[in-house]
Amino acid sequence: MICEHLRPLEQAIIAAGARETFRGQAWSDNCREWVYFDCYIDTEAVSRTVKLPDCVTVHIHRGTHDGQERGFVCSDCHDAVMGGYEPVAGALIFRG
Repeated sequence: MICEHLRPLEQAIIAAGARETFRGQAWSDNCREWVYFDCYIDTEAVSRTVKLPDCVTVHIHRGTHDGQERGFVCSDCHDAVMGGYEPVAGALIFRG
């Protein structure tokens, strides 16, 4: 189960209709539970509209061979909620 700091964001993304594509330890032992959704998370809009604790920060990774992602990570619990790196035609854009 994702940490309490990210749970409201995760629930809002699910309520918006995004489909979960992965849940688990994504990168390393420093990651606990990362949840990926088939949507683009507009991190700027979410940061303006959703009150997130200080331990939750924007995470953007544009990998060339190891995946691309954009979302939020909790530095206290090492959990994250991620979407695609950039919008994809026809995909949900979550703004909060």
